[in-house]
Amino acid sequence: MATDSESAGKSKGRAGRRDEADIDESNELETIPTMVPREGDGYRLPRTGSVGQGLGRIGELGSALTEDDLRRVNTRKGFIQLLESKAVDIEEVRKTLLYEQELRQLQVELVRLQRWVQNKGERIAILVEGRDAAGKGGTIRRFTEHLNPRAMRVVALPKPSDEERGQWYFQRYIRQLPNKGEIVFFDRSWYNRAVVEPVMGFCSKKEHQRFLQQVPEFEHMLYEDGVTIIKFWFSISKEEQAKRFDARRQNPLKQWKLSPVDDKAQELWDSYTRHKEEMFSKTHTTFSPWIIVKANDKQAARLESLRYVLNLLPYNGKDEAPMRLAPDPNVIMRFHRKMVVLDL
Repeated sequence: MATDSESAGKSKGRAGRRDEADIDESNELETIPTMVPREGDGYRLPRTGSVGQGLGRIGELGSALTEDDLRRVNTRKGFIQLLESKAVDIEEVRKTLLYEQELRQLQVELVRLQRWVQNKGERIAILVEGRDAAGKGGTIRRFTEHLNPRAMRVVALPKPSDEERGQWYFQRYIRQLPNKGEIVFFDRSWYNRAVVEPVMGFCSKKEHQRFLQQVPEFEHMLYEDGVTIIKFWFSISKEEQAKRFDARRQNPLKQWKLSPVDDKAQELWDSYTRHKEEMFSKTHTTFSPWIIVKANDKQAARLESLRYVLNLLPYNGKDEAPMRLAPDPNVIMRFHRKMVVLDL
């Protein structure tokens, strides 16, 4: 038979459980996918606080979740408390989970798109240009990670050899153009001669001007022959570029990305801007337009770039896609000559 003190304890326990239920409701977040996000490029620094204020990203020192941690969590409230105890920014985790789910859905559509390219014998060339550290390589990786490698290539050419320097400038790029049923991604392209080479003194003024005259004709010939050219320019601010360079210097896994060209990118910012604007004004055409991507937010830039390509091409099953394919006009836009500011 229960004593008065035991009954009081049980009553208090029930009340405590009711209080916990109330807390559960107050802490309840909107439904989020249960996919476990990949650590690395998919995560962004928290906006609601800083590491100094105790907020961090999963995987950072003091913010790592162990297998034992996850095994012991069986309620939403418990998971939230676990993240708070690890000094993890919950809002950033939620955003990243949603990003991962949306990215996966878009990548499923990309697989369908590639099948259409193969069946129809289409030739797709996607040029990814932008300032150093603008997120070009990361975006290409999201495009290609689930595509069939037999019908897709990534082209990232090194500096030209002595033999190539004696050839017509476009010659080495022509070898890399897509074959029938193939998608080719250019991580930097012939547009090196429009911005990087003249800024860094790797070509003469005459070579630079000749390139700007020839490139619309070159791309028009490709267009007439049935090659679809998609030209992305990833636009970031000077402050964001500096922040990303600093992150690369501190990350031993990304230090290989730094080069002497990167070291001068901040110093020569205005020169890059002048040459970039001249490139847009002379090479933006109706048959080969420039598509500007606001890339300060890496996740948004990746998702909207994927959407742009999916929205552009008439692949089979496109109308049944379970998500939005029209790109966000606040992130993706066509260049127009009245545009004043392209870097944020």
